[in-house]
Amino acid sequence: MKYVARIRSAFSSKFGIPRQAGLVQELKARVILEPEFRSPEALRGIEGFSHLWLIWEFSQNKRDSWSPTVRPPRLGGNVRMGVFATRSPFRPNPIGLSCVRLDRVEWDGPEGPVLHVSGADLMDGTPIYDIKPYVPYTDCHPDAAEGFAPADTSRLLKVEIPEEMLVHIPEEDRAALRGVLEQDPRPAYQRDPERVYGFGFAGMEVRFTVRNGVLQVVGVSPEQPQ
Repeated sequence: MKYVARIRSAFSSKFGIPRQAGLVQELKARVILEPEFRSPEALRGIEGFSHLWLIWEFSQNKRDSWSPTVRPPRLGGNVRMGVFATRSPFRPNPIGLSCVRLDRVEWDGPEGPVLHVSGADLMDGTPIYDIKPYVPYTDCHPDAAEGFAPADTSRLLKVEIPEEMLVHIPEEDRAALRGVLEQDPRPAYQRDPERVYGFGFAGMEVRFTVRNGVLQVVGVSPEQPQ
């Protein structure tokens, strides 16, 4: 199998990425086709679809072994469920599936054609195996059972970002950052109110604490090269 594309997003590491695609629609990303596949003909007709499926690789979670059970963060990281009953990145084959909104196609440019998408839950540079259109009449099932992972908007945190720190984030990325923080990017097993967490976003290192349902940003500084 060959990679057909890579994604360019605001996330330089796994930490902070929303747990599912579509949770933060303000997140913008670009799908850059590999040189071998940069043919406008390969995307003919794609603009007629509002959403796309991305089939990609958990490139930072490759392992030589696998476990039949995992600990879903949604269950607090304390309950084991079957790996095939979860969306855990720790799988026999490190393959991910995300549904994103197609905002536009940039046909020209040195890397064109480029797909501009929103709502992606992928780290910058993630390799993509395939791109397929989302078709509502077959892909949408409003009566589907949600198992142990029902939607729960009560889990959203209140986010406080001092203005003197917010100005370091590009204006076009501020709503996306707030949406990411509202989703509570902490691992499910870490709930220490004294701990300072941090992750890379839009070229900046964002540091925060969480106490009593309130996420307070305590620092924003240029991200250090790894």
